[in-house]
Order: sequence, then structure tokens, then C-alpha cells
Amino acid sequence: MSGAFADWVTPGFSARFRIGDDQPAALVSFVPAGGALADGPDDPQPLVELTTIGHGRFPGGFRHVDSTIGARLRPVSWRVSDDATDPWFRIVQADAATGLQVESVFRARADVAAFQTWTEVSADDGEHVVDFVSSFATGAFLTDSGVGVDDLALVHADNDWAAESRWRTDPLRSIGLARIDREAQHHPPRSRAVVQNRGSWSTGEALPIGVLQADGAVPTPYALVWQIEHNGPWLYELGETRRHAYVLLSGPTDQEHQWTAVVAPGQPFVSVPVSVGIAGSVGGAFEVLTAQRRAFRHVREADRALPLVFNDYMNTLMGDPTTEKLLPLIDAAADAGADLFCIDAGWYAEGHWWDTVGAWEEAASRFPTGLGAVIDHVRSRGMQAGLWLEPEVIGIHSPLAVDLPEDAFVHNHGVRVAEHGRHLLDLRSPEARAHLDAVVDRLVGELGVTFFKMDNNTMTGPFAGMLDHQRALLDWLDDVQARYPSLLIENCASGAMRADSAMLSRLHMQSTSDQQDPVLSASIAAAAPAAMLPEQAGNWAYPAPSMSSDLFELSLVNGVLGRMYLSGYLNSMSTSQRAVVRSAIEAHRTVLEVIESSVPVWPLGLPAWEDPWLALGLRATSGELYLSVWALPGAGSSVSMPLSGFAGQEVVVEPLFPTVLGSWSVSWEASAGVLHVGHGGATPTARVFRIRPEEAGAEH
Repeated sequence: MSGAFADWVTPGFSARFRIGDDQPAALVSFVPAGGALADGPDDPQPLVELTTIGHGRFPGGFRHVDSTIGARLRPVSWRVSDDATDPWFRIVQADAATGLQVESVFRARADVAAFQTWTEVSADDGEHVVDFVSSFATGAFLTDSGVGVDDLALVHADNDWAAESRWRTDPLRSIGLARIDREAQHHPPRSRAVVQNRGSWSTGEALPIGVLQADGAVPTPYALVWQIEHNGPWLYELGETRRHAYVLLSGPTDQEHQWTAVVAPGQPFVSVPVSVGIAGSVGGAFEVLTAQRRAFRHVREADRALPLVFNDYMNTLMGDPTTEKLLPLIDAAADAGADLFCIDAGWYAEGHWWDTVGAWEEAASRFPTGLGAVIDHVRSRGMQAGLWLEPEVIGIHSPLAVDLPEDAFVHNHGVRVAEHGRHLLDLRSPEARAHLDAVVDRLVGELGVTFFKMDNNTMTGPFAGMLDHQRALLDWLDDVQARYPSLLIENCASGAMRADSAMLSRLHMQSTSDQQDPVLSASIAAAAPAAMLPEQAGNWAYPAPSMSSDLFELSLVNGVLGRMYLSGYLNSMSTSQRAVVRSAIEAHRTVLEVIESSVPVWPLGLPAWEDPWLALGLRATSGELYLSVWALPGAGSSVSMPLSGFAGQEVVVEPLFPTVLGSWSVSWEASAGVLHVGHGGATPTARVFRIRPEEAGAEH
């Protein structure tokens, strides 16, 4: 190792690490490709923060920086690959006092302005109880943006049942970073801004995503974006040091999540992976994050089919399927153009079922001729068949709660965990996995199911071994999909309570909510591609025969720019209503042709929960823009949306769904690149437009 700096240059970005012998390694500059790297301060935020029982922080506090081990780490070696398809960078550091070593691993893909990174901790001798280790930490954003904490704001999202993806932008000074006289105190500030999730629902409180945005008045626009890629507890933290500031990303901790790990010779620990990207704006940050998600997603050939799924649950059968109720719905879904029919909850239940589930065998009283006959009818109508499944739980009154061995269940302090009337299977247990494998083999191998809506409605708090259990779940999912390469799995946990990138990197689609009100669902659908890929955003579209025409259309608009997740009593609709549904499906299929390479844009900014006007666009590589616009209660008569990509050009604005403007109006101001849209009537109402440059010489 020579020199005080190491540069890692890829087609998508450049990064500079300080690796001198007299201080811990640090990422001091991170810029998009072609940007100028900086040396950073003399005392930058260390790349790794690590505490063990016996080696904490100095000074003490709630923050996870200022760790004594982190301050003692010294670089041992660094390596960089010359593999253009799998660029990586590794830095090894050691702490002489404890004998612990840490290796920071960075991976990149193609020309994406982002990297994935994690920390590996190992020991030369003895046992060390690790109670915190960062996956990543840096203060490079101050160097690269040229601003101070006063100029920085955090873009982040609260997440809750039926109220997902509630985005907001908060100056750091307003969410925990108090301004104090640092020189007078002779110590760094102790305040911090924290976003975290504490239970087994990885997104039950917040999304593990953030954008640190420099104020628009700064010399160089700057946005640092990240996501934590873990299906359990996590946190990210922002704060100030004596002269600088930092952002730190982590999986579970002892302080917040009662997590520890023993590290010993031959027994290393690997932190959860995170991705970090760089852009010049919030919109650019999500474009980078979209590219990063695609680059690290495990896409199978079956995923490329992008089937249109009809699900019988939402505002329809609501967990009460029978042969009599299903057959007319199956026929109506096939006539509308669905590719796959999913029978949702209740198919296994003779009566009350919440706390008796676990065997996943059909209820004879619901299907007099057998569930297989219903599935055969689905296939006879040209559709694939799917089932709802909640594999990770056993009801407290299920016979399996007694029949399965005790180590098949999650325990805390020696007591079997029970939440919401269920026990949780411990996926580290061979007996638990054998039970689930038998269920899948029967439903897929015997019934011919090719789609699972995999739900998880039971959130548990911290328990010993949760991190290993969550990783075992991922391993089980990988194994199931390897055995059944045509099987598609939808990720669901009471809607989007587990919409993390660890799950999404390997599953087909994501339920975006359990929200039953189409007006409230609009905000969730409009924000969904900030949390997941647009081709994975399973947005409910549940028109009802009793709805007004505007609301009927709006409920379908919710599903067009994503993965339309169709429901509703199609069999009870009028001929004209069914035609509207078919028109929405046709528009959706047009979007599906480009969705896997499209980039989400928000001309009105990321949707806040009660915004009256919402807009989501998908920009195709061809230059076309598919744009959904919602006018919700309280919306004024018109709105103006900047579409800078079309500035100075004449464009064609076509109604994609509904195929006529009706009371809506649009006008284009080419010089400013602004689209003016009016709804011209009562709200709520919505439209989907296709916008493309006007061809030279075309008649007006």
C-alpha cells in the first residue's frame, strides 16, 4: 500500500478513499463519471464504525459514530478489480488493540452511478461480542456539494399499513441536528437524525431509502441517495462531528434492535448490504436508484412475462372464495384479458381461520368438486392459476402448533413467540423448511399453481437470531425458485410492510398497499416507483359497478403505470363498464412493452400524502413519456407541470386512458417546457397521457 489516497474510477462514478497509515480509511469524495474528485478534510468520517462489549464510543451518546475501534482502525491493504462487468473495490483494516479486522467491500455495475457495499468483521483470536457495525459511513457529501449542514435536507418516507410511501423533505436542522457553538463546547455535537425500522416488518415504519439534498442555491447541485437492502430491522443516521458531518447506514443494532453477534476465529460477521448513489437532483437520484435496482436484481426468464394478474380479494371476495363465487369471476377476468387468476385468502378455511392456519390444505366445504376443478377452469380459460399463501406462520390453534417440533418456531428468551394469534416459523430450522417445502411441492407439483401471493401479516419485535432467520428466509426463497423456475412470487406483508430490496431483488412483484379507497390508493401508486421498480409495483385497480364514471376510471388509472393488479366484480358490470376495463388493460399492455427499461419521473415532485394534484411519469428509452395525472378532492381547476426533457420542442399529447379527454384539457408551452392540464369538472378524476416529440414536417 502506498500513497495517502486510492481512487476507484468506473464508467458510472469516481470515488476517492483516504488510506493513510495514521488514520482510519474514509471515503472522502464520490462524484458522477467525469466529475472532479476532492481530497476532503484532514480528519474525515471513518468508513467503518464498530463497537463491541468492552469497546464502545468516545465521547458516549446515542450516536453510532465516535467508536473507539473505528478510530483505531488502520488500513492494511486495498485491492481493485479490472473486471469491466463486475467492478469491485476492497479495503482491509485492522485494530491492533482487539485483533479485529474489517473489510469494506464495494461492487458496481456497468455505468450506474452507484455502488453496493457492506462490512465483513473477523477476528484473529478470542471471542468478541459485536453490538454495532456500520455497513457504510461517509462525510464526502460536504466536500462534494460545498455546503454545510444548514443547507442540507433529507428526502425520506414514512410507511404504514394502508398509508405507504408518504414522502417528505426535511431540513436536517428540523429533524434532530441542533445547531450549537461547537468551539465553545470543545466537543462534537451529540444530536442525530435517525430513520429506522424496529420489527420483523422491514418497512413497517419507514422506507429504508433516503436522499440527502443540497439546497438549490449551492454552486453545484448535489444529491446522495441510498437504500438499505435488508428484510429486517435497520437504521440510517445523520449527524455532525466537531467540524464536519456524516451519514451512516446499518442493519440491526443492539441499542435499537437488541442485536449482537459473536465474532471469533473462523466465525466472521457480514453486515447487511446497502447501495449508495450520486446525482445532481432528487429526480436524478431516483433514476440512479432505479438503475441500481435493475443491475442487482435476480431476474429469471419467468419474470419477463409480466402477466396481468386478477386477484379476487380487494373490495371483492375479501377472503371468502367458493366455487360458486369464483367461476363467474374467472370467466369475467378471462374475457377482460387477464393472464393469471389468483385465488386469495380463505381457500383453506372451513370457518374462522386466522389463528388456525398452517397446513394450507383446501377447505372441502368451499369447493364441493375440489379446488383442483376450479384451477382447471382457470387454465381452461387460458389463464395461469395462483394462490394466496402465508407460509411463515402457524396459527396458535393450528394442530401444527403441537405437531411441529419446538425448534421449528421462533423463540425469545426461551419462550415461543406469539403475535396476532400466530407463531412464527424459524426458517433456520430444517423441520420448518421441510414443512414449507412440502406445502409448495403439493400446491405447485400437484395442483399446478404457478403464482403465489406470499403474504406476511404478523409483525414481531426483536428476538435472538432475527438477522439469521431473515437471511434464512431469503435462502429458502432462492431455493424454491431454483426448484420451480416458472413459479412467480408476489411479495406482500399487509400490503407493503416488507417492501425492501432484499426481498424485491429476488421476487416477481410487490403489493403496494392494502388500501381499499381508490382515491387514497392514488398517492400510493404515484409514489411506488420511488420504493421499487415500476415493473414490480403491484398497484390495485378495483373498479366497482356502483362507482361514478370518473371514480371508475381513476381506480383503473392507479394500475396503468406499474403492474396492474386487477380486482372487482367484473361479472356484475355493464357492457360499457367492461369495455372501459378492457381499454385500461390495453393501455397497460402498451406501458408493459417499455416498463422494464423506463425511468420514473415526478413532474410535480414526489407525492405527499394529501397532495390534491399527483403526477407520475415513466420515461421510455424511445423518448416517449407515459404520464398519469390525478386531480383529487381539493385540486384546483388546472396545474402546470414542467417537463424539461421536452423543453424547446413541439410535442404530441395523446390520451392513453381513457382514450378521450372528456372534460380534461391539455396545452403545451414549448419554450418553457411546461404542460398545462385542467380537469374541467368535479374531482376525483384521473387520466393517463402519452407524450412524444412531434415528428419534423408533421401537420398540426
